[in-house]
Amino acid sequence: MFSIGQFSRVSGFTVKTLRFYHEKGLLVPPCVDDETGYRHYNEASIERARVIAALRELGFSLADVTEILAQCDDEADLIEYLQSRKAALEQRMRADRKLVVQLDKIISNEREARTMAESATFEVEEKDLEPLLIAGVRMKGKYSDCGKGFAKLGRAVGRFACGKPMNLYYDGEYRENDADMEPSFPVKPAAKESSEISIRELPGGRCVALLHRGPYDELGRSYEKVFSYIEEKGYKTLLPSREVYLKGPGMIFQGNPKKYLTEIQIFVEA
Repeated sequence: MFSIGQFSRVSGFTVKTLRFYHEKGLLVPPCVDDETGYRHYNEASIERARVIAALRELGFSLADVTEILAQCDDEADLIEYLQSRKAALEQRMRADRKLVVQLDKIISNEREARTMAESATFEVEEKDLEPLLIAGVRMKGKYSDCGKGFAKLGRAVGRFACGKPMNLYYDGEYRENDADMEPSFPVKPAAKESSEISIRELPGGRCVALLHRGPYDELGRSYEKVFSYIEEKGYKTLLPSREVYLKGPGMIFQGNPKKYLTEIQIFVEA
């Protein structure tokens, strides 16, 4: 039998730690003198102490160590437990990696929107847009219904998205309840279409554009500026027109509608 001092040197635990482990029922000495209260340890205590030290070194909490030792009677049980714990940790790591990718996307989008807001002139301009591979959901309904289309796209091809969401409008006029529109995402070539979602190349071309800052229900003021410019230039417009949502309701916060950024793009004949 070993005294607590001797066992301290053998196990590498301080006397204070051994007393604490005894109180917690984690490392109970097989013999305690009734008169003096002195603790005495044996060979089995050494093996248990080594297991505790190894588990603590691996980062397991005292509660975890207590649970493990309660469930494991021998080394084979311990190995089986550690294998299951390893599998759980690997699954958590995969989930964490996905979360990091999502966080990077949120951070990148926010930085891009801030940079654009700081550098934008908020004046009507003409620009040439390149063709773009998109995934889209063609639908009819109220303009506010487009959120359902974006949700469907997010579930189906969200991991392939590689640009800002946009809505394509196929009407040349305001439609209250049956607007013909297509919520869309620029996507990578690996995206797959389905019965509801089409994957295709959206043609590029010349457009008259204006960056709108503010709530969606105030977009009409910016459309007025765009159409006034088009009328002044004598351009003929082409459909579909686009709204590109550079900054809007986020994945985490609703955000301040006064800071939403939407680019209106009306295509014109070259």
